[in-house]
Amino acid sequence: MKNPEHLRYSKEHEWLALPEEGSDGIATVGITSHAADALGDVVFVQLPEIGQQVTAGEPCGELESTKSVSDLFSPVTGEVTEYNQDVVDDPSLVNTSPFEDGWLFKVRITEEAEDLLSAAEYEALIENA
Repeated sequence: MKNPEHLRYSKEHEWLALPEEGSDGIATVGITSHAADALGDVVFVQLPEIGQQVTAGEPCGELESTKSVSDLFSPVTGEVTEYNQDVVDDPSLVNTSPFEDGWLFKVRITEEAEDLLSAAEYEALIENA
């Protein structure tokens, strides 16, 4: 699956949909299809709570698959405004629709990460891994 051009990517394999005009600075976070494929079948997600402060590059939750448990890292610093209850109820959405229905949480950005990658830069990162 191709990584959407409009998103930004972290080296920890999260994606970030930057805030749209009039969205009050709220961005959406998920994991890439590359990460979902590497994890295998996701069976449990632990997401940050609404109101929780998250810090760019720091763990803020966990994804458990049939293979392993992996930390979920926040690509930006801010306050969590929403999490995806559909993913909590059906973690397989992370595998089947990582860029659409499988988004994980929304965050009001207070500090942007300096090292987010474009789609092309992320493609190069995973090709060279």
